[in-house]
Amino acid sequence: MTTDLRFPIGKFARPAALTAKERTAAIARIAALPAALRAAVQGLGDAQLDTPYRPDGWTVRQVVHHMADSHINAYARTRMALTESTPTIKTYDEEPWAELWDARSLPVEVSLGLVEGLHERWVALLRHLEPEVFARTMVHPANGPMTIDVQLALYAWHGEHHVAHVTALRNRNGW
Repeated sequence: MTTDLRFPIGKFARPAALTAKERTAAIARIAALPAALRAAVQGLGDAQLDTPYRPDGWTVRQVVHHMADSHINAYARTRMALTESTPTIKTYDEEPWAELWDARSLPVEVSLGLVEGLHERWVALLRHLEPEVFARTMVHPANGPMTIDVQLALYAWHGEHHVAHVTALRNRNGW
């Protein structure tokens, strides 16, 4: 943990590739995310859900909805990398997405359910891939080529990163 409210578990460190053991661990982290996210928001009322996790940051509600948005995109990108030859993936601007009415207003249960179902499919797919498939590449328009391995490491980090936003806020506020 760090004292930087934006990066409570530190910034993502991009690996060149993952070992079989690291890959298995990253998939397990992605599998564990839905329960960790649900536990992080358990018992929070609307006022707490509408509290920013840091000054000028998203609210807890927006963080939960962002996780669904982001992980849906990651899952689709994984599938593109598996079925196309070096696809250029579609990016999205997460800030305006987080400002849309649904991300600011809907109950978090909507996105908790999405994350649970999405991760069940994503993890099942990842666990049935042959090791060499994780070297397949997609091209991120801003960040360049990225293997499925790198994306796997990124989203294992991403889930824990945002859960830590919520849990650190809860700890600071005594919730």
